[in-house]
Amino acid sequence: MAKPLLPDELWERIEPLLPEPPPQPDGGRPRLEYRSVLTGILFVLKTGIAWEDLPCEMGCGSGMTCWRRLRDWQEEGVWDALVRVLLDELRGADRIDFSRAAIDSASSRAMGGGEKTGPNPTDRRKPGSKRHVVTDGNGLPLNTTLTAANRNDITQLLPLLDETPPIAGKPGHPRHRPDLVYADRGYDSDKHRQALREPGIEPHLTRRQIEHGSGLGVHRWVAERALSWLHQFRRLKTRYDRRDDIQEAFLLLAQAVIRFRALDWDYC
Repeated sequence: MAKPLLPDELWERIEPLLPEPPPQPDGGRPRLEYRSVLTGILFVLKTGIAWEDLPCEMGCGSGMTCWRRLRDWQEEGVWDALVRVLLDELRGADRIDFSRAAIDSASSRAMGGGEKTGPNPTDRRKPGSKRHVVTDGNGLPLNTTLTAANRNDITQLLPLLDETPPIAGKPGHPRHRPDLVYADRGYDSDKHRQALREPGIEPHLTRRQIEHGSGLGVHRWVAERALSWLHQFRRLKTRYDRRDDIQEAFLLLAQAVIRFRALDWDYC
């Protein structure tokens, strides 16, 4: 039996974050239930189909209705709030390992171009986007950023760490900085090593001059796995949305699903 796209346990975390539906004093067609709309959004994210191809028999409304809700909830910060809620729960359950972090990136084709796209140097300069991720020691994504495919990885090293939300879930101050950071040759920079050391983060960035086989891949591979998890959502593997806010909303929602899986293994 197929698992539900939006199980009750995940919906219970999302529902309080959604805005109240606007009143309809003049009547009109009843608004579609938010849970049905979100189910349609998740179906598009997972399968990668076009909005207009969303099956009517699913009862999720039209693809344009789902698109508008995704856009509006992104503007209102619903997905940012959801990922914070799940991160707090993960830390409270001792599922986040701050002893080390890993950073990596992966590119995908952007069909038709759009915001935050650029010529991909690894794909014959076709339009593409790049997703950058920082994970904890277990490989759970803590933060992601979206850039054009021709942006250097090093430009996102500090933003990934600085923009990771403070994670509560335990007594004391929230935490978002790991003890160590691992990254490959694309992040080799003495300037950035010094910037990491200032707040107390020990950098382990592979140097370009040394031969392969540094041994740091033993710790870096979890970031590659996190990127593969993200690309299991086909709407991220190939980008069809010209607007970057829609792509970033999908990226946040995919992270939320991955984090929920870490809390509820029955959903995996």
